[in-house]
Amino acid sequence: MHLIQQRKQFILLLLVSFLAGSLGETFAFEPPIEKPQVGSQTGPLRFKDIRYLTRSLQDFKNQKAFVVIACNTTCPLVKRYLPRLKELEQQYRPQGVQFIALHTGPSDSIREIAEYAIVHEIPFPNVQDVHGQSVKALGLERTPEVAVLDSDFQLHYRGRIDDQYRIGGALPQPTETNLTDAIEAVLKNEPVPIPETNVDGCTITSHAVSRAVKSVTYYKDIQPLIKKHCLDCHRPQTEAPFALTTLEEVQNNGAMIAEVVQDQRMPPWYGGSAHAEFANHRSMSRQERRLIADWYQVGMPAGAEPDELPPTAVSATQQKWLIGKPDLEVSMLETHTLPADGYIPYRYTVLPYIFPEDTWISAIQIRPDNPAVLHHCNMAAVSLTKKWDESNFITGKVPGSGPTVLPKELGILIPKGSALALQIHYTSTGKPEQCKISVGFKYVEGKVQKRYRFLIIRNTRFTIPPGAPHHEVSNSKTLDRDAHGIGLFAHMHLRGKDLSFLAHYPDGKDESLLIIPNYSFDWQIGYLWKDQRHFFPAGTRIEAIAHYDNSAFNPFNPDPTTSVRNGPQTYHEMMYAFFFYTYADEQLNLTIDPKTGQATN
Repeated sequence: MHLIQQRKQFILLLLVSFLAGSLGETFAFEPPIEKPQVGSQTGPLRFKDIRYLTRSLQDFKNQKAFVVIACNTTCPLVKRYLPRLKELEQQYRPQGVQFIALHTGPSDSIREIAEYAIVHEIPFPNVQDVHGQSVKALGLERTPEVAVLDSDFQLHYRGRIDDQYRIGGALPQPTETNLTDAIEAVLKNEPVPIPETNVDGCTITSHAVSRAVKSVTYYKDIQPLIKKHCLDCHRPQTEAPFALTTLEEVQNNGAMIAEVVQDQRMPPWYGGSAHAEFANHRSMSRQERRLIADWYQVGMPAGAEPDELPPTAVSATQQKWLIGKPDLEVSMLETHTLPADGYIPYRYTVLPYIFPEDTWISAIQIRPDNPAVLHHCNMAAVSLTKKWDESNFITGKVPGSGPTVLPKELGILIPKGSALALQIHYTSTGKPEQCKISVGFKYVEGKVQKRYRFLIIRNTRFTIPPGAPHHEVSNSKTLDRDAHGIGLFAHMHLRGKDLSFLAHYPDGKDESLLIIPNYSFDWQIGYLWKDQRHFFPAGTRIEAIAHYDNSAFNPFNPDPTTSVRNGPQTYHEMMYAFFFYTYADEQLNLTIDPKTGQATN
């Protein structure tokens, strides 16, 4: 019997070894680490927030206690306890207790963590443990194990939330309220009745996973990835802080590239993982991210240089105009002079051109001669009878966006007699600057069958209270005709946290169109459907739901002590959601003169 047991163990070990070798990974089972004792100093901890910044408990100001919950995006027990945790957070937040969801899953990306928080409506911060450092510091072993610390980061309790839910079963009601008892004791500066309890839940997976590093070289493996994912931005004459067109440029920034690719901060993409059908989806695959990590880990070797290097430089015209040589180019008459620092109020200017007839446009590029100072620019058609208004918006340039380029037989109509007004948001750079903006247009070639249209779903009547970490603002609009969706776009300011688009169909069904779980003011990306034929029947209500973080934990918050309302400057807020579409039954059948952009029939 003993011999049979030994053979079973031997076979099991062989199976584990085979699977590990087949997957190219081995799991480094670390020796048990002595857990910190309850009563010891464990903080201030280190983790990354949803904005990819490294933070600590010290970034939460004036808190009397901290509740740190070990969790991940898959543990069923975490999900069962979330309603209880949200109730406790609402109860104790006014008393100075800060709840933090500490995500421990080695494969959970920051964007996935942020999306998990939106889907499960978690109002308190969700953060990513950095290489398991905080889990070790607190001595946490399972999810959803909790740790309660005082304002000096002394550990007072470690264990379960209560005794109601267990793996495989549950009580009708908890008989012990361990977490509540611990919070009350810390707030009263009293000993916790039971300072440590056993925990049911999912075992926390160690970050100590080793993997055989592949032989990777720049010319063979990395240069194609850079060209595919990075060169749209990281080349001369763009807003990118540095170019990545040569081996030397990539090596000089190798450590930073490895970090931002591992974090999935770059290439920039802020759409949720459940919505991968967008044509401009930029994220690298897991295999591509591993190639970058391996290359950096082995010292960034160049490898054999090919006989003929692929061209990386682009012509002067291509650098200037991404849409190609424009059919019409219009520039500001004046050059704007900008101060070295401080907020710069919005500037408005009208371009010196009036369209003599209705004109159909297929591509537009807004091009500043000093990209470093332009945060965003909106363009609208104006006339003597129609002033600046969002309803006559044409296009814009925002961080992370490229030119507006439409598919064949689709056109933007600029009405006869219109001029073009620019609303410009500049940012200071630390030294005096100047900027002049030009706009290039490509006319439609061939026929126009459909006009490019949009809904603006906005809310201007909101007040975000001081310190509010998760304030909701929403609105919706209804389509009056059958439509085909083209894409989505969201605009908020520095307190913007997330924004979701939903479709409520006439038959009663609802659909999540897009979640932007960790919105970035610096990377406002448009989301374009692949086939641009997503059908929405007349009567469909398009809803946008946004959340704002006016707390001190928001590192970009201009002032967490003030109420925030709608306004144009970045210390105000905005809630604008764009839904781009065409009428499904529209057949204009217009023949366009490629030299003028005007219809000939």
